[in-house]
Amino acid sequence: MSRGVLVRLVLVLGLLAGCAAIALNVSPRLGLDLRGGSQIVVEVQPGEDGEEPTAEDTQQVVEVLRGRVDSLGVSEPTLVSQGTNQILVELPDVQNSDDAQEVLGQQAQLSVHPVVGAAASPDAEPTEEGNEVLASDQGDVIEIGPTAIRGTEIDGSDAVNDTTQGGGWVVNVDFDGPGGSTWQQITSEAACQDGVPTAQTDPTRRVAFVLDGEVISSPPMAPSVGCAGIGGGQTTITGDFDFEEANGLAVLIEGGSLPFPVEVVSNQTTGPTLGGEAIQQSALAAIIGLAATALFIGLVYRLVGLLATLALTSYALISYAILLALGATLTLPGLAGFVLAIGMAIDANVLVFERAREEYRDNPAAGMRRALSVGFNKAWSAIIDSNVTTLIAAGLLFWLAAGPVRGFGVTLSIGVVASMVSALVIARVLTELGVSVPFVRKRPAITGLSDVGRVRTWLMEKNFQIMARTRIWLSVSAALVVIALSGILVNGLNLGVEFTGGRTVEYATGQQIDADSAREVVADAGYTEAVVQSVTNNGNISVRAGSLDRDDVETIGAALGDAAGGSEIIQDSEVGASLGEQLRNQALIAFGLAFLGQLIYLAIRFKWTFGAAAIIAMMHDVLIVLGLFAWLGKPIDGVFLAAMMTIVGVSINDTVVVFDRIRERWRLSRPDATFADEANTACLETTPRTINTGIGIMFILAALAVLGGSSLGDFSIALLVGLVVGTFSSVFLATPLTIIFNRRAPLTRTQKVRKERDLQDSGAVV
Repeated sequence: MSRGVLVRLVLVLGLLAGCAAIALNVSPRLGLDLRGGSQIVVEVQPGEDGEEPTAEDTQQVVEVLRGRVDSLGVSEPTLVSQGTNQILVELPDVQNSDDAQEVLGQQAQLSVHPVVGAAASPDAEPTEEGNEVLASDQGDVIEIGPTAIRGTEIDGSDAVNDTTQGGGWVVNVDFDGPGGSTWQQITSEAACQDGVPTAQTDPTRRVAFVLDGEVISSPPMAPSVGCAGIGGGQTTITGDFDFEEANGLAVLIEGGSLPFPVEVVSNQTTGPTLGGEAIQQSALAAIIGLAATALFIGLVYRLVGLLATLALTSYALISYAILLALGATLTLPGLAGFVLAIGMAIDANVLVFERAREEYRDNPAAGMRRALSVGFNKAWSAIIDSNVTTLIAAGLLFWLAAGPVRGFGVTLSIGVVASMVSALVIARVLTELGVSVPFVRKRPAITGLSDVGRVRTWLMEKNFQIMARTRIWLSVSAALVVIALSGILVNGLNLGVEFTGGRTVEYATGQQIDADSAREVVADAGYTEAVVQSVTNNGNISVRAGSLDRDDVETIGAALGDAAGGSEIIQDSEVGASLGEQLRNQALIAFGLAFLGQLIYLAIRFKWTFGAAAIIAMMHDVLIVLGLFAWLGKPIDGVFLAAMMTIVGVSINDTVVVFDRIRERWRLSRPDATFADEANTACLETTPRTINTGIGIMFILAALAVLGGSSLGDFSIALLVGLVVGTFSSVFLATPLTIIFNRRAPLTRTQKVRKERDLQDSGAVV
């Protein structure tokens, strides 16, 4: 065993031991769909002047509460408007919601006031009507004037390490337009009285931030603040803060800007939106799919395939441990990110093995270990490019989106990192050790790398001229897009309750009925898309769907009554969209920037022509799957959204692999070779990798489609179709487009002379 392999082995064992320790000692945080959580109804109260809140006001409160819930450390909460003045808050995996209720129920009326003087005690009478006497954060008692700036006029606040003053934490506060002007005015009046600067110890030189009648900060104006006040629409609060103090103050200032007071009117614990049976079926399907994938990879690549499968199990451990360490919430859409990452881990190994097969075919005397090492080195470029493009998208989804889209970005990022470690480190250590065994070294056929395979041999012998028919392939793609768009225009999109809102009805039944049975009863009544949950507190059944009229409510009630000895409606209310306009816009912006980021990266790594072709192929794949769901009338919901994001990842990954081989062949091609011919050969060479990777992923998806039940059926169908379409578009759309674009902006050919190395030369130098 070489020193390098030994070092990698020790690092791998240490990594796996650390991940195992995390997995055994940290409990996972499961989402509403897998475990349930707390369900709190918050009612928006009239304002101080008696003004009744409108639907727009309630939606504004939703967004403020969303930031407040995030400060609780709850990942992927659901907040939707309910009626005109209520908000439904669902907190995943929070079984004791007292703390959450306390935070959500705070009036949280933040305001900014001028300090008009000191007071003897908190019980002292104000000197003028409209003033208040309060204890300050600095230990004294101050009298403050009427509200100058409301919390709604504060855009944001964050804790910042101020390196310009030698370090230390400060709090930056940003105001909107009117708030910024008012801030300059009151700081000007605090800094000067009748044009004369006030003394630094004068209480009137201070400004008070008040939250729910409590002064949370009353800083004086710095000596540098003159009679002009502090302009620019922002300010900085200093005070020898450590990070916890600065961050706590920033959270209070930013999260306290509710435009109306709120009150908690209901608090209950609910079961998962997916039934226990569905979750068990999904887990069984995943195990069967992974086992079938392992068997297939083992049959195709024999010893190295089995060792790579063993490395793939380490991927699951690593990704799960990272998920636990970050405290992320595990939901069904989030699991889609892991499905994609599993596919990328399989693909990375297949790429390496196909490259190793080529190297051993061209240079068998150098030995299997060298062929494998060269395979890892040659596959590195394609693996890095495909993973980086995926990480760009995942990172932008995390930073710019929210809700399930952001959760997908988190789990996808974790999965990609874990898959790279699994494929490029752990699989490399295991396979290099495996082919170094003397028994195996004497019998190269055992490794699975001794020949390039029957499919590859047959394709190269036939030498199909795929790119000679680019017009046909482009016409087929155009026809598929037209059919898809027709479905969207004719049938429209069946948007789920997450996008459209709907109605939530809570039923009390004569006899106790579990959520799985209730879910089956509601589905048999014709409402297969309804979200059915048990209410843990009282044993009631909650049903939420997009379009329920009075007859529908009675039909569901009658069905539940027949199954459970009668039923009674306890609560009936309209609910807004959990993926509302703001979240939807954030997701669209994130997707757009993700596409742009991938285009820029591909333009740098390849050429803009490659990037443009890849983005067009990606949009082609999304449109076709969207059109299929429109024709079939399948719901477009959060699960489908996760499937679409996965399809985007699969599409770009497959396209990048093909492009990488095209670029390599073109740079090493003869001067008389044409770009189209090299692209055609590259497609044939990558076909075995595409087939093997695709079949490996299909085993997992097929098992989920058959055994996963209705909860995963549509998700799996979307991914299966997306996988087929994505594979098609990489060869028959993206590559022809690249050939066409290359005629206008040719890719530079860089001739490289391959140096022949002595068979005994390891390549090492000192």
